[in-house]
Amino acid sequence: MKILLVYPEYPDTFWSFKHALKFIRRKANNPPLGLLTVAALLPKDWQLRMVDCNVGRLKDRDIAWADYVFLSAMNSQRDAVAILLDRCRRLGAKVVAGGPLFTADPQDYGRIDHLVLGEAEITLPRFLDDLRGGHPRHLYQADGWADMAASPVPLLRLAKLKKYASMSLQYSRGCPYNCDFCDITLLCGRVPRTKTALQVLHELDAIYRTGWREQVFFTDDNFIGNKARLKRDILPVIGRWMAKKRWPFTFMTQASVELADDDELMALMVQAGFDSVFVGIETTDQGSLAECGKLQNRGRDLMASVRRIQQAGLLVTGGFIVGFDHDTGSIFDSQIRFIQQSGITTAMVGLLQALPKTNLYHRLKRENRLTTISSGVNTDFTMNFTPTMNLQDLQSGYKRIVQTIYAPGNYYQRIKTFLRDYRPPRLQHPHLSMDRLFAFVRSIVVLGIWSKERRQYWGLFFWTIFTRPKLFPMAITLAIYGYHFRRIFEC
Repeated sequence: MKILLVYPEYPDTFWSFKHALKFIRRKANNPPLGLLTVAALLPKDWQLRMVDCNVGRLKDRDIAWADYVFLSAMNSQRDAVAILLDRCRRLGAKVVAGGPLFTADPQDYGRIDHLVLGEAEITLPRFLDDLRGGHPRHLYQADGWADMAASPVPLLRLAKLKKYASMSLQYSRGCPYNCDFCDITLLCGRVPRTKTALQVLHELDAIYRTGWREQVFFTDDNFIGNKARLKRDILPVIGRWMAKKRWPFTFMTQASVELADDDELMALMVQAGFDSVFVGIETTDQGSLAECGKLQNRGRDLMASVRRIQQAGLLVTGGFIVGFDHDTGSIFDSQIRFIQQSGITTAMVGLLQALPKTNLYHRLKRENRLTTISSGVNTDFTMNFTPTMNLQDLQSGYKRIVQTIYAPGNYYQRIKTFLRDYRPPRLQHPHLSMDRLFAFVRSIVVLGIWSKERRQYWGLFFWTIFTRPKLFPMAITLAIYGYHFRRIFEC
C-alpha cells in the first residue's frame, strides 16, 4: 500500500513566524507531529511519503502515486484543506482525514472517503482492520481517550528536518481546566494523560539520532497538568539525559499560570533544559476571566506571576484576547499597559473566536449570535459572532493594541524590561551554527540598516552588550521576532 501523508499550508499569522524564519533560512516552525505519529502506526511494509505544504510543494504526481492520501489539519487550515480536497477529487485520489478540524466539524466533510476522528491510537487500527477486510467505513469515531503508553515514537524520517526551526515532542494530552473558548478538553479531555519517562527518553533519543541540536517544543496544551508526575518521574530523568548528552537541546512548552506558584517545578524545568513557556493570560479584566471560566487566572496578581516565571529562567510568551462580553472600552489601554509593564515580549493578542462545539460556541448559538464558521485565525480582524461591544470599536481597539505594543519604541523597551528580570539558566550550552550566524548578520542588514527601527535596534544591541552580555543572542532573536509581528500588522 502506498500512502501520501499531507499537511496543508498555514495562513500567515502570529504563530507562523514566517518573516522571522527567513532569518535562519527555515520554512516552518515545527513538523506535523500528528501525521508523523499516524505514520508510525501504519504497517511497516507500506510505502510512506509525506508532504508538508508549509515547507515544500505538493505535486500532482505525488497524489497520483498514492493509493490513499492521509490528511490532517487544524481549524486555521480550513481554506487550504478545501483547495486540497478539490485537487484530490480532480485527480481521483481517495482521502483519509483526521485531526482537530475534522473531529470538530465532521458534518462539513461528508464527501471525504474516510473520516478517522479522535485520537489515532484508537480509531486508526479500526480503519486498518476494515481496510484489510475490504470494507472500510466512512466514519470512525473514538469512544474514549487513548492510553498514551500505546503512542509510538513519531516517524521522523519522513520529515525534511532542516526546513524547520524546532522539533516537536508530546508528553501529555488533556487539560484540567475548561475555559469556555478553548477546544482542548473537547479534543483531549479534562484528565491529563501522560507518557512514561521511558517513552519520553526514546523520543529524545530519536530526535538526537537525526543530528538535531536546537529547540524542541513539548506540544502539550498544559505541560503541568500532572505536576506530581512531572516532578517525580519526568523532569529529573530529562535533566540527567540532557547532562549526559551535553545539553543538545533547549525546550519550550505551554503551561497554565499557576506554574508561578511552584518554585520547585520551575527549577526542575530549568534544570532539565526548558527556557521558555507559553502562558494564557487572556485578559486583565476579572469579569471577563469569570465569564470565560479562566478560574486559574482569577484573584491573582498576574503581573507578579509573569515576573516570577521569568525570574526563574523561563521566557514567557503570553496569549491575550479581546472581545469578551464583559470587555469595555478601557480594555485596550489595560492590555497595552499590562503587556508593556510585564515585559512579555511575544504577546499573542487576538480577537475572540467561537471555535466549533466549545462551551462558548454553544452559548452563542443559543443566543443566536453566531454569524459564520470560525476561521481559526484570531489576528485577521474578523469575528464569527456578534460581540456586545460595537464591532468597529472592537476592531479599531484591537488594531490599536497590536500596533502600539509592536511599534519599535515600545517593543524594544519591552525587550529591555524582560532582560532586566530574566535569570538565564546556567546549565545550557548554546550550539552555534551557520544559520544562527546568518540570522545575526541578516539582522544587522535588515533591522540595523534597512528598517525604520534601526535606531532602536542599535540601542538594544549596545545596551545588551554592556549590561547583559550573556543574553545578547536572545536579544537579537527577540528583535527578529518583533520584525515578524510588525510585518503581520504593518506597524
